Formats: sequence, structure tokens, C-alpha cells
Amino acid sequence: MRLMLELIVEDLKSVYRRDPAIHSRLELFFNYPGVWAVINYRIANWFYRKGVHLLARMWMGISQIFTNIDIHPAATIGRRVFIDHGIGVVIGETAIVGDDVTIYQGVTLGGVSLNPGKRHPTIESGVVIGAGAKVLGNITIGYNSKIGANSVVVKSVPPESTAVGIPARVVTKGRDKSPLSHNKLPDINKELFEYLLKRVAVIEHLLGEEHKELLEEDRKLEEIYDAFLKSMKQ
Repeated sequence: MRLMLELIVEDLKSVYRRDPAIHSRLELFFNYPGVWAVINYRIANWFYRKGVHLLARMWMGISQIFTNIDIHPAATIGRRVFIDHGIGVVIGETAIVGDDVTIYQGVTLGGVSLNPGKRHPTIESGVVIGAGAKVLGNITIGYNSKIGANSVVVKSVPPESTAVGIPARVVTKGRDKSPLSHNKLPDINKELFEYLLKRVAVIEHLLGEEHKELLEEDRKLEEIYDAFLKSMKQ
């Protein structure tokens, strides 16, 4: 019980270090459903570990009504975990969340199997999970890593990495000390299209006048593409 109270005090204090929007203690009671969801989880988890499973599930069921955040009381959540805004967050039964993790709204730590046992992800300490991201299955997100908003992660991510996309891929390695930096996440689709355009330009240059039939086919394709773009604007 004493440890649970210490954890709750840490949860409340962590808001002041990680959200510049807070200006008074009163705001904690009305504007931070993620904080209250974690506090309710602490209480329900204490009952769950004591074997009072039904009461723990009922407690979190009531918490879900008021916070719109679904945390299974059997999940393992470390110290100073901050669920910012929080609406729509789901944390499954066998999920493990380390210390100093930041989770934004719409995040799911879900399973991909109906078999008993470990079926939810392990989130190591210091991880930031962007809004709307889905982390699925018994995988591990390494410490100090970042998951881009709306990414779908189905494979483990190494420590101090950034993963984005559907399905998510590791795009950078090496720790970024900024706690957010969501604006610095690379645009994979843009980079891919830029590469393809440059590649096509190089090939066209190499073909030159020696392959007029191919250039004519290319001209026809461009006409078809232009017609398609015009039809989309109508």
C-alpha cells in the first residue's frame, strides 16, 4: 500500500515536468484523464495482485467510463508513466510499460493472438509513443525509442530508435534528447517518391534519342496521367 501511494505521488508530480500547459494543481482534477486512469490502475492493480480480480476489473470499468481509457488491471506499468490527453488509449492484460514512458491519445498496446500467455508488447523505459500509434503483439520497443503518430508496429524496435509507418520501420538510430520532436520524424513516402522521380529522370537521360519508341510510350503515359489528374479536380 505504501509503495502504491508513492507511485501515485510520482504520477502527479510527473505532469509538471512533462506538460507545459498545466498552471495549477486544480487542473489535475479536471483536465488530465490520463493521470487519473493511471492512478485508478494503481489501485485496481493492487487489488488484482491480492487476488481480488472481479473488484479490480470493476474498478477499471468505472474508470474507463470517466476517462475513456482502457487499462487492464493485470498490466504492468512502471513509474512516472504519463498518458497525455489520453482519450482512446488501450493497454492490454499482459502489456509491460517501463519507467518514464509517454503515451499520447489513441495509442493501443494490443495483442494479435487469442492464446494465453504473453501476447501484448513490452515498452521499455523512456519510450515516447505518438498519437494514434498501434503497438501489437508480444514485441519489445527498446528504451528511449520513439514511435511516430499513427504508426502500426508489429515487429520489435531496437533501443534509441525511431520507427514510423504502416507497418512501422526503423528509420533512425541514436537517441534524440528532445522529449517530443514529432515534427522531425521523416516522411518516408516523400523520400521514396523523390528517389523514384530522380531515378526516372536519370533513366530518361540515358535513353536519349536512341530509343525513340520508348520515349513515345513515356509521352503517352504522361498524357494519360495528366488526364487523370484533371478528372480528379472536377
